[in-house]
Amino acid sequence: MTGMELVVLSGLSGAGKTQAIHALEDMGFYCVDNMPPSLIPKFAEVCVQSQGKLDRVAIVADVRAKDSLQEVLDELDSVASDEFTFRILFLDTDDKTLITRYKETRRKHPLAERSGSTQEAIRRERELLGPIRQRADMVIDTTYLSAGQLREKVISYFSAEGSSPIMVSVMSFGFKYGLPMEADLVFDVRCLPNPFYIPELKEHTGLDAPVRDYVMQFEQSRTLAGKLLELIDYQLPLFIEEGKGQLTVAVGCTGGKHRSVTFAELIYHHLQGKGYRAVVSHRDIAKRK
Repeated sequence: MTGMELVVLSGLSGAGKTQAIHALEDMGFYCVDNMPPSLIPKFAEVCVQSQGKLDRVAIVADVRAKDSLQEVLDELDSVASDEFTFRILFLDTDDKTLITRYKETRRKHPLAERSGSTQEAIRRERELLGPIRQRADMVIDTTYLSAGQLREKVISYFSAEGSSPIMVSVMSFGFKYGLPMEADLVFDVRCLPNPFYIPELKEHTGLDAPVRDYVMQFEQSRTLAGKLLELIDYQLPLFIEEGKGQLTVAVGCTGGKHRSVTFAELIYHHLQGKGYRAVVSHRDIAKRK
């Protein structure tokens, strides 16, 4: 019997958990929202004994639970075994964006009953979610992601194949839109010639061959690429040795459309060729500002 895979989905209210759970459902996960911690051991037992019918399961654990989230972790740890493994996916968003989302939807934050202040409720929620965020295998910052981009990222992460002990998420971004909060390594490629100023390339992206060819035709681009790949190759085994299960490599240029996309794709394909589990996303590729 193969082991059961459990995904624990957590994160801030308004950060996109509904979209994420829908993506997991579409992938065939059996999803349970807001399960009481005391029921986790019995539920895990039922899943393990289902003879493969419930081999991919996801539960949502957030501040709606009356029990502490540390208790959720304790219950999961108590039943973890060769037949039962779990990973934690945590969704985060900056405070300003969360406040805007609540204003736009006219919904009240679940912790706003006491203080009446959305900002204070978010602060309190971050505090309560601290233990589970610290244990997260993957953190996705949804501040700049559309619902479709979040869905794509979740599906890419849980569809990745391979036996590599670390999952590497490679992303491109534009500095003008802010640094990605979840990034572990950040590389700046704004020092390279910019295709934005070439009229026939301006409206294309680093996913298009003409842009890639332009960026990589320069000696400084090829030299920088070699040095970045050499650094990543050196660091990844060290991260694995330290027990890190997920790493986010972010590559930024001015707008997140040309140079950063080119380099993110280059790093992604290099990692795949090395046998690592890797996914790639381009946070700002469709933005216009």
